[in-house]
Amino acid sequence: MKLPAFAQVLFATVAVLSAAAPVPPDYRFKVEILAAGNMPQPMELEVAPDGRIFWNEISGKLKLWKPGGQIVEVGTVPVFGAQENGFLGFALDPKFAQNQFIYLFYSPTNYTGQRLSRFVMRGDALDNTSEKVILEFGEQRRECCHHAGSVEFAPDGCLLISTGDNTHPGGDTAGYAPIDERPGQEPWDAQKSAANTHDLRGKILRIRLTPDGGYTIPDGNLFPKDGPAGRPEIYVMGCRNPWRMSVDSRTGIVYWGEVGPDAGGDGPRGSRGYDEINQARKAGNFGWPLFVGSNFTYAKYDFATKAVGPHFDPARPTNSSPNNTGSKVLPPAQPAFIYWPYGESKEFPMLGQGGRTACAGPVFYFKPEFKNTGGFPEHFDRCLLFWDWQRPFMKWARLDSDSRLAGIEPFTAAIALANAKDKMADAERAGAFVIRRPVDAQFGPDGCLYLLDYGETWGGNPDAKLLKISYQWGNLAPVAKATATPAAGREPLQVALSAAGSKDHEGDALKFEWRLHGPTSAATNAPGKSPASSPAPAAKLVASTSEAKLSVSQPGNYIVELRVSDSKGASSQTSLPLIVGNTAPAVRFTAPADGDFFTPGKPLAYKVSVTDTEDGTSAQNDELMDARVFVTAKFSKGDGKDSVDEPGLALMKQSDCFNCHAVETKVVGPAFLEVANKYRGQAGALDASVQRVIKGSSRVWSEVPMLPHEAFTTDQVQLMVRWVFGLEPGKTGGAMTRGLGGNVTAPKDNALRLASLEATYTDMGRGPAGSLAGRSTVQLRSRRLEAESGLVSGAKISGNHIGSINHGHSVKFTNLNLADTASVTARVASGGVGGSIELRAGSAAGELLATLKVENTGKWDAWRDVTAELKPPASRGDIVAVFVNPGKGGLMNVDWFQFNAK
Repeated sequence: MKLPAFAQVLFATVAVLSAAAPVPPDYRFKVEILAAGNMPQPMELEVAPDGRIFWNEISGKLKLWKPGGQIVEVGTVPVFGAQENGFLGFALDPKFAQNQFIYLFYSPTNYTGQRLSRFVMRGDALDNTSEKVILEFGEQRRECCHHAGSVEFAPDGCLLISTGDNTHPGGDTAGYAPIDERPGQEPWDAQKSAANTHDLRGKILRIRLTPDGGYTIPDGNLFPKDGPAGRPEIYVMGCRNPWRMSVDSRTGIVYWGEVGPDAGGDGPRGSRGYDEINQARKAGNFGWPLFVGSNFTYAKYDFATKAVGPHFDPARPTNSSPNNTGSKVLPPAQPAFIYWPYGESKEFPMLGQGGRTACAGPVFYFKPEFKNTGGFPEHFDRCLLFWDWQRPFMKWARLDSDSRLAGIEPFTAAIALANAKDKMADAERAGAFVIRRPVDAQFGPDGCLYLLDYGETWGGNPDAKLLKISYQWGNLAPVAKATATPAAGREPLQVALSAAGSKDHEGDALKFEWRLHGPTSAATNAPGKSPASSPAPAAKLVASTSEAKLSVSQPGNYIVELRVSDSKGASSQTSLPLIVGNTAPAVRFTAPADGDFFTPGKPLAYKVSVTDTEDGTSAQNDELMDARVFVTAKFSKGDGKDSVDEPGLALMKQSDCFNCHAVETKVVGPAFLEVANKYRGQAGALDASVQRVIKGSSRVWSEVPMLPHEAFTTDQVQLMVRWVFGLEPGKTGGAMTRGLGGNVTAPKDNALRLASLEATYTDMGRGPAGSLAGRSTVQLRSRRLEAESGLVSGAKISGNHIGSINHGHSVKFTNLNLADTASVTARVASGGVGGSIELRAGSAAGELLATLKVENTGKWDAWRDVTAELKPPASRGDIVAVFVNPGKGGLMNVDWFQFNAK
């Protein structure tokens, strides 16, 4: 493929720069989870001089993380929370260490608009009585959206605030310019705000704060300080939704991500939609709603007659809207710095295609002392970090000495941005840490990157987290990987030990040491029984090669440990359990199958089969085995995607924890529930347990030692131990029943979207060899699938539905079994031309299964249910909903699809 000339220059420049400064190896990047759970909809973060990290949540809460891991709820401001309003952003004063000033930008309940106020921190608490209102401006709250809300200080001490155009993106706009001048349509006319020189909406404001809580106008803003030509606070006008903004800490240049309009293609009314990264080297007009991207133009449009007029002129834009209270002639429009559409970009092909929510992050500057603090390396000096929250991606924009764009580079392969299940799985298999949706990021004084991951989708996600990304300088410990095959079986157990996958990133020669701990008997490990007073059996060195054979003839429970050392003395270890004298049972669901539907309030039948070498089969010993099979059903409200583990549990799954432990049954070590019961409420138990996990321990529960886990940080282990301590009897997994077959009933809650069934059979052990458990899991889904939970192509996810739908857009649902489905229902709304929805098997061109007709419902939020008969496909597979109305845009909004049973 021949690249556009601009892209060729970018790639050539990057090649030259990369040759001068080698790309840092991905394995040196380290990700730590500082905080996770109970942080719904985080918005912005700030790193304080003392190491505390503040973040705000849109609901009105301000929180902080303290070095050492403590999470503190600092305070709350009352906010109007509808239409994407709320606690939007904040900043710490440049002299925060001395004055403890903090500036909050929020949507108050006692004023119809947005407010910037100064508060004072008293220790770790926000003093609400200290509020001084600095700036307010009105907004319409008749319709949503677009409030932006980034708050940043510039190196000259000025404060910058980004504001949105306060304009509804839907309606008859159809993804093009919202310039509806009809009476009563003000919420759909951005000329009232972004293109209005006398309105503070759709702008970036720049003010200089005064000690008394007021402000003055600095030199260099867009309009004179006297005010007649325009509001003097305005630095940048012509913004749609400048959601994430940053200021270069050395040059003072302002960068922001502009969330753009939704048109999927160019049309008579003007350009398709683009998201933008903008660079303001000085004050200016950046064009919205008359221009987008690289000054691509929109046409004057009469929404009453549908007549398309002349295109606006970026050299001399004009605003003749009756909703404009400012100047008719506007400053010349400035083009975007970087821009991309839904589809592939000719100018920036490295940005891919898909959804769009542009965000601008910080510009990194290297300092030599970062080598001692884990800061990023010199290779990224003078690079702007930017990302797309929706698509998602994260990139570096390399800047030259004059802050011009010199190239676009990947962030690092050590981190993958992904939301789709298959992409997440691929990234995790490749060893990458998965970030779902970055929402804000800052470099700390240590040169490390602190990042808020918003989580899975729009809303209050359980997987939101605060991350620290650092760079590991110097010699790194090798990576220890071990397998023992088989890990359980009759004596003598012939085990193949393998260190395959162990490696040293620097290429040093490795030394391998395999040690065997044990044996202990099942009786020694019995729940509630204290270990014997005799010393634990000494660990035996059994091999010093990467591959080894081990024969164990004495029945019992063992731990095999692998320690890997490099030539410089750095080492790491991992461990695995061995059960000699017993074989693990095999468990499987014969019904239902993965991906099948469940119906809230209705019984769900299941059937399980078990095969065990010692106990026999469930067909032979159904009465014996029936009592030892437990089936746990978990139901959750979600958006139709796979549920997400809590961060502590996710970390445990990355370790060897579940090699020796289960939640409710003893394996080699005690059940996690037993640990929780023992330590719940004990002072100091958390810290003591964290240290045992990191440093290792013995004779706490049995003679089998728990080996060290030094690869995990204290903060990570705290998350893991907190998850264990949070377990409670009867609350470890949802509804539970016993038996090889039976029914579980989903709660009668139509908001349920996900279900999982897990069957566990624990055998009876054999002599000194402990019991072993076998498990099987199936994932089920509700018959009602949220439209935004599928793979959306072209259309835009807008909160809890998809919109901005044009002809040819689609949404795909994977691995559906429609054998018992008679019809399909969709909840739709249309203030536009409507159309039809074709349900097709496999792909957008596959067999037609059903056609739903969608007519204009009067408004974009006037929801109606439409139903059509469905012809089930021959087999399980993907189903694609294709939106059809040739040549048309702005067809409809879709909330959900429901596949109705026969």
